[in-house]
Amino acid sequence: MIKAAKPKARAGKKPAQSPSPRRGKPSALETQVAHHRKVWDERDAAAASTDKTLAPAVLLSYQQDWVGDKADVAVWRKSRRIGASWCDASDSVLTAAETGGMDALYIGYSEDMAREYIDDCAMWAAKFNRAAGAMQEVMFDDTDAKGDIRQIKAFRIDFASGFKVLALSSRPRSIRGKQGKVTIDEAAFHDDLAGLLKAAMAMLIWGGRVRILSSHNGEDNPFNLLIKDIETGKLPYKLHTTTFGQALDAGLYERVKLVMGARLKEKTRKEWEAKIRAQYGEGAAEELDCIPSQGGGTYFPRTLVERCMKDGIPILRYSKPAEWVLNDRRLAEAKIWIADVLKPVIDNLPRLRSVAGQDFGRSGDLSAIKVFQDLGAGRWREGFVLELRGIPFDVQQLILFFVLENLPLFHHIKLDARGNGQSHAEAALQKFGPARVECVMASPTWYAANFPPYKTAMEDQSLEMARSEDVIADHRRVILKNGYASVDDGHDKGSDGKQRHGDTAIAGVLAWAATRQEGQPAAGESVDADRDAFLPDRMANRRRATMFRKAA
Repeated sequence: MIKAAKPKARAGKKPAQSPSPRRGKPSALETQVAHHRKVWDERDAAAASTDKTLAPAVLLSYQQDWVGDKADVAVWRKSRRIGASWCDASDSVLTAAETGGMDALYIGYSEDMAREYIDDCAMWAAKFNRAAGAMQEVMFDDTDAKGDIRQIKAFRIDFASGFKVLALSSRPRSIRGKQGKVTIDEAAFHDDLAGLLKAAMAMLIWGGRVRILSSHNGEDNPFNLLIKDIETGKLPYKLHTTTFGQALDAGLYERVKLVMGARLKEKTRKEWEAKIRAQYGEGAAEELDCIPSQGGGTYFPRTLVERCMKDGIPILRYSKPAEWVLNDRRLAEAKIWIADVLKPVIDNLPRLRSVAGQDFGRSGDLSAIKVFQDLGAGRWREGFVLELRGIPFDVQQLILFFVLENLPLFHHIKLDARGNGQSHAEAALQKFGPARVECVMASPTWYAANFPPYKTAMEDQSLEMARSEDVIADHRRVILKNGYASVDDGHDKGSDGKQRHGDTAIAGVLAWAATRQEGQPAAGESVDADRDAFLPDRMANRRRATMFRKAA
């Protein structure tokens, strides 16, 4: 346990009195320090009144091992939510606060991760009583090999030593020119880990340190391949491993119990562990026990999808049994459902530019439609999600056409045109025209071009989605296969007890691709193929040059 030493009073002299508190409004830093000290004082008081076997030190043993490791490069293969990033923040504060120390750079994959890390650093700075400025939001200039610059939001704390902690909200293309300690968090979920490591290793030349920590994300993931190279002696890096069971043995449950108090419902370690493992289900081996899954790793981490979810976004479901296809009143019944359920939702949407995407399913999988609305400045919010199960082709067409005809400021939709979806997509194309509708024959090449921007939107929190465990499960069916994102062959049981197969994830990537669709040719662009594409429907095929052309 690390404690700041108290100054001793000289013999024969009274201890120096602390200066009287300043009057007036406290600064942001003073407020932040006071808050963190209050929290720790409450925890210390709770610990004093609890059995001394509970959490005898601030850092658990595996956290102490990580902070105490001074190797040039250290890699931590870890379970989720065991306080790994939290304890690394303490090392970053000590590193930046020391005279003769160095800067500390943190790289996660989302703004929430960066903000949480810098908040932990502020807490540690207060606990260690290290002189530090208030946390600032700054812009980090990220320059690529071509010299192009983009700006990444970052959070910064400056210390009296002259060094700083800088937490980036997304992965930079380059960190060349930086020196100090760099932490790459959840490394298995970064798109270009190899390129990021190559840039990070340059910090070692001038005495820096590199810290890489992550849970697993598939057997073929670059993070797992890095671990294999360490284990076989190909790389001289220090490897740490902490499974959920090892963390429990080190006192994790007791720490959670100490912090949560009466809010923790599980009274024993066994009950709590069973609850956590049940929540992860089939993913427990990879997420908690550090055993990489076979094949490609999950492309969308659960935490990434969860951070984009907001309450209040409706999810509509319409399901019918197989025999309903022969019901002569199916279209009439569907129109009643549209009037009673779907129309009120669409009528309540704000008048913002709207796009959509649909993953088509008929008898086995769902049909899923996602509608996104433009909030401005590159940000989009889901208007609603529509899931159709066991719905005949003609009824699906009725519903889709109603959606497209009534969406406010409807701009574009991309439709799954594979297999059974081809006829459905073609009908929409014929009715609304190619400026509004694209029939997508999704291929590995199309996924490779469109999944990364969709993931980046989540990392930057440029997209707000409906809160749903089904949606999370769908996105976790997207894996990395041969370096490209694609949907695996597995199925999940949804909240309705029926099978799902990544349906809303595919609808989501189609809808996000629609957000980038030009409604008309960009300035200076030549239009060669289909001159009717950007004409009003009433003008299509009415040019004189083609009206009376003779058949060949």
